[in-house]
Amino acid sequence: MITQQNFVKKNYPHALETQRKTGIPAIFILAQAALETGWGKSAPGNMFFGVKDSDGINGNEQLLTTTEYSKKSNLKFPVILGITEVIRNGQRWFKYRVRDYFRKNDTPEQSFTDHARLISRNKRYAEAMKYTSNPYRFAEEIHKAGYATDPEYTKKLHSVMRIIERFI
Repeated sequence: MITQQNFVKKNYPHALETQRKTGIPAIFILAQAALETGWGKSAPGNMFFGVKDSDGINGNEQLLTTTEYSKKSNLKFPVILGITEVIRNGQRWFKYRVRDYFRKNDTPEQSFTDHARLISRNKRYAEAMKYTSNPYRFAEEIHKAGYATDPEYTKKLHSVMRIIERFI
């Protein structure tokens, strides 16, 4: 059974190498991987970051079940399993249970590299890249830019980052 400490020990080198290449804070990268995979319990196709594959046709994708949140009740996905109205932070949201296409990778390291390219090269995350010296602020800016649909994503990332700090 993989523990939080084992997850950090095993994957921190990938996060550090990604930080060296891109400037993205290693603790943020590792927290995101931990959160997205349940501390390594579920990383099908070495997919550590929940990166979508929008075309679903070139062979580097996999159709997986996931949860998405939106303020809209009419979103389209390859397969919708259910939609539930929920209140988060005093606001009405729609919680979608869906099957959607995600990237798959040959190795964990490839997943970390792919994720880093997505963030560091996408103009959508340019504001976050101004805060590479502050992983907590970086996480806030990534969420503001729309990386995840969960309205509590920043709070969750911050919590995981505090856990990781105990092991590094």
